[in-house]
Amino acid sequence: MLRPPRRLPRPPRRAAATAAAAAAGPGRRLLLSTPIFYANGPPHIGHLYSALLADALHRHRGLRDAGPGRLSTGTDEHGLKIQQAAAAAGTSPPELCERVSGLFHQALTQAAVSFTDFTRTSEPRHQRAVRHFWGALRDGGALYKGSYEGWYCTPEECFLPESQLAERRDAQGHPCKVSLETGHQVHWTKEENYMFRLSAFRDPLQKWLRDNPHAISPDPFYQHVLRWLEEDLPDLSVSRERSRLQWGIPVPSDSTQTIYVWVDALVNYLSVVGYPETHGEWWPAAHHVVGKDILKFHAVYWPALLMAAGLAPPERIFVHSHWTVRGQKMSKSLGNVIDPFACIGRYTVDGFRYFLLRQGVPERDCDYYDEKVVKLVNSELADALGGLLNRSTALSINPSNTYPCFSESCFPKILDYRGTKAMGRASAEDYEFVASVASLPLQVASYFEGFQIYKALECIALCVRQTNSFFQRHRPWKLNRKDPAEKLWLDTIIHVTLECLRVYGTLLQPVIPHTADKLLSRLAVEPEERGLSSLTFLPRYNGKPCPFEGRQLGPDTGILFQRLEKSRQHQIETKKL
Repeated sequence: MLRPPRRLPRPPRRAAATAAAAAAGPGRRLLLSTPIFYANGPPHIGHLYSALLADALHRHRGLRDAGPGRLSTGTDEHGLKIQQAAAAAGTSPPELCERVSGLFHQALTQAAVSFTDFTRTSEPRHQRAVRHFWGALRDGGALYKGSYEGWYCTPEECFLPESQLAERRDAQGHPCKVSLETGHQVHWTKEENYMFRLSAFRDPLQKWLRDNPHAISPDPFYQHVLRWLEEDLPDLSVSRERSRLQWGIPVPSDSTQTIYVWVDALVNYLSVVGYPETHGEWWPAAHHVVGKDILKFHAVYWPALLMAAGLAPPERIFVHSHWTVRGQKMSKSLGNVIDPFACIGRYTVDGFRYFLLRQGVPERDCDYYDEKVVKLVNSELADALGGLLNRSTALSINPSNTYPCFSESCFPKILDYRGTKAMGRASAEDYEFVASVASLPLQVASYFEGFQIYKALECIALCVRQTNSFFQRHRPWKLNRKDPAEKLWLDTIIHVTLECLRVYGTLLQPVIPHTADKLLSRLAVEPEERGLSSLTFLPRYNGKPCPFEGRQLGPDTGILFQRLEKSRQHQIETKKL
């Protein structure tokens, strides 16, 4: 292949560096993003999981009042795969994309994903940004034209080296090569394309990662990218012959070539913040949430392309793994692709959001099946959380329907509960439990910051169980409200329980927004009292006034979360296009 002399990468422009410095302060702007989803088929739960992770991070940041934020998502609508899918469906690429993009928009809206921007790569504003970005690459000397040949995988829209291929037989029994990771068939392709000097960016990429050890999370994926960068980093083909691929953005000043779909798609993170005019107000304060299957595109190609265009890489890339169904990979051929619309109908919006974010562990693949969802949601939302609210606000226990008073004599403050004998009416176990709940907001914030939302929910679920144990241990229904001393302790038990529920409701807002709203409204917590920055637990224990004490509770709207019925149908298949 013809390769002109290599040029050294240019450092990012001063404007980008200045923007990064400004973004580090309090009240800074932040763009959170999902991948833009490929519009060749309807959404499945893997797409929804990406979006829910980003949504939970976005909502949590908003509750912390951390500064202006945006959540971008959308659809990737160009490429050979879409061109072929449209032809197979007997429709045109624009008609196919219009329909599929609408399904994604509907699924994310129905799942309560609080996106601020929905980008479609077929939009003029995006195409203008892509053309400008291409011009920046060209003007910086990062592109050259050369012959390229190799094994091309249409479903993955990329060339694959021999080391990532395996020998198989196709449906007719003929030998063929397939991708080791996905099993998709590859075809030998030879073209004259524009090439990107990716090989010149190995050292700058390694330096970027060494200087920013949290740029890619969780750590196993960070280490994986470092290992990639120790290997050969060949230049990247960034265009396709227009005769083969008409459905895409033409290369500026060369109508025989179409811009590579991944270059086109990645620029969405810039076009959404106003590239090339106003992106400096947001970029590079961007956090991308991506699946592990597109890690190389986001952690190697994208930062290198940005550097070549004179821009800084994104601040962070959060990576998650995949969902299997009863231990098997989701695939159309197995008929086990899970339809998010059906799941939301079966488990409710909050029920399914809770399951995916509670059970999804970014570092490893996670398994879905119906009984697992029903068991978790019933146990933790309907029984533990809902049951606790129902018992502590029942008129038989709290006939005045108020947030009752806390008694310091019943539950006096002690500096160190460990090894201390019980004081007042509270036991040593009660002090340990109260300390756990008091530390919960910071613990949850730390887990959200570290992209471990499942651990945050694990901690909340543990504290909910402890609160139920506290309530059960002291049996407030056995106490005599007419006895002044008993009444003080009864009111204190209810006060502590309602304070715990207020903390849980506040912390669960990013994950189960509708249920959390219902819970906080029942406790008469006003909208302006639901932020995380001012969240305090049990202020009366610390000798401070409690603004909720004596307040009339909100209206009883019934069961907090309805138990799910067990189903004989153990999988929900995707709808046909």
